[in-house]
Amino acid sequence: MQPKSDAQLLREYAEHGAETAFAEIVSRHTNLVYSAALRQVDSPDLAADVAQSVFVGLARAARSLSRKLADSASLAGWLCRSARNISLNLRRDEFRRHSRERQAMENLDSIPDATPDWERLRPVLDEAMSELSEPDYDALLIRFFKNQDLRSVGLALGVSDDAAQKRVSRALDKLRNLLSHRGVNTSATALSIVLSANAVQAAPVGLAATISSAAALAGSAVQTSTAIAASKAVAMTTIQKTIIGTTFATVIGAGIYEARQASGLRDDVKMLQQQHAPLTTQVGQLRRQRDDATTKLTALLQENERLRQDTTELAKLRGEIARLRKDSQDLAKLQAVVAGDQTLSGAASWKDRVSRLKERLEQSPGAKIPELQFVTEKDWLQAADADFRRALSSLRSTAENKVAQMMKTALTRYLRNNSKQFPSDLAQLQPYFDSPLDDSILQRWEIAPAQTVKSLGMGGDVIITQKAPVDDVFDTRFGIGPNGFGSTDFLSREIAHTMDPVWEAFRNEHNGEWPEDVSQLHPYAKTSEQQLALQKLMLKRSSDIK
Repeated sequence: MQPKSDAQLLREYAEHGAETAFAEIVSRHTNLVYSAALRQVDSPDLAADVAQSVFVGLARAARSLSRKLADSASLAGWLCRSARNISLNLRRDEFRRHSRERQAMENLDSIPDATPDWERLRPVLDEAMSELSEPDYDALLIRFFKNQDLRSVGLALGVSDDAAQKRVSRALDKLRNLLSHRGVNTSATALSIVLSANAVQAAPVGLAATISSAAALAGSAVQTSTAIAASKAVAMTTIQKTIIGTTFATVIGAGIYEARQASGLRDDVKMLQQQHAPLTTQVGQLRRQRDDATTKLTALLQENERLRQDTTELAKLRGEIARLRKDSQDLAKLQAVVAGDQTLSGAASWKDRVSRLKERLEQSPGAKIPELQFVTEKDWLQAADADFRRALSSLRSTAENKVAQMMKTALTRYLRNNSKQFPSDLAQLQPYFDSPLDDSILQRWEIAPAQTVKSLGMGGDVIITQKAPVDDVFDTRFGIGPNGFGSTDFLSREIAHTMDPVWEAFRNEHNGEWPEDVSQLHPYAKTSEQQLALQKLMLKRSSDIK
């Protein structure tokens, strides 16, 4: 989920008094504001006071400021400019004290992690940046002081990633020129590295929590006496620390001791960061392992569900085979009765079977196709000599065969009148039928690559064939091409890839011989797909059992 922008958090605080939203703003920018103040006042205590004053001012101005900001706007620029203004006021009031402190700090040993370039850059950086335009100022803050990518810069400034990159590059060149006027000569690349490495220092522990409490108190009580009390408390803290700072400047030995102690603490922080790096790497590895395990678990669950569905269909096919065998036995008995009884009663029984076949067809709308309108009573009588499923497949085959003949005639006429060019749409054949075919029939057929049923060999690159079978075990597939039309079955092509390893395994163990009965292949069908294909093949072959 995309985190809320500074402007959205400030609006929540201004309109609904959401202190958690304001605390999030403080948490995001405490280091940035503290560092901006520290560059100006050169005192951690005074920098903390300045940072606190900045966020108190933000809390008081929240309502008016939130109305001016775009939804994706960042507060980084506003906060740093406020920090600079407050710091300048403090420096102007305490110029003599800061001069003594700065002189004392110049005599200290250089800090190990600071470079000479940064020591030259630090005193003049904010003064030079104050001469930049507001968009350039904000772009540098977000990119190098907040260490965010160009996409974040673009979102905060309301521009594209490319525009943000150009804005940052131009602003960096302008800052480099401004610094050169102040005696700091460097390249844009070196300047960007120094800013990223040194511009923001960690604020004292607990400062964010202190600021959040004081700022929230000031913001929520602007119209009450609490605001006055909070402001006095902040002002009093500044005055007290000013007195302490003056005393500190007069006792240089104590100042040197404190500076060295701060340097030692920074070394400790560095060591802790180095110790934390391996832990971060280990956490990343554990997360990747967790993601890999989740992916594998999902794949296993999907495979298990597919196997369960295959097992269910396999059980249905086995039941269908048993029922068809019983129907075949009943049919054999009926045929024996008909063969021995040439009376009208035998004819009536046969017609009754046709009637029952039609009734079952009406009860099974999924087995019907529009081509059945071409089936005759004779076709019904011939189809009745089979179980229900085979009978319907026989009827569909008869009907589709008649339609295929019609299509072949229409295709021949079309090719003759269109320079032997194959139609791109079956609707183009309608004028060439003796009587137009229903659209419902044409929708079941398609123009497909000849390789779809390559065994037919109808010539040309494309053929006309059915899109899909109604019964993938018993239905017949027709193909109409420039050289005629032919037929095959859907099942052979569907299961060929699955059954080829099964046939090969059987023949390898039987000296290249083929099985006399497909049921002999059971021990060689190892997977659920192979078992399912074998059941379909057995069901197809059982049509020959009488």
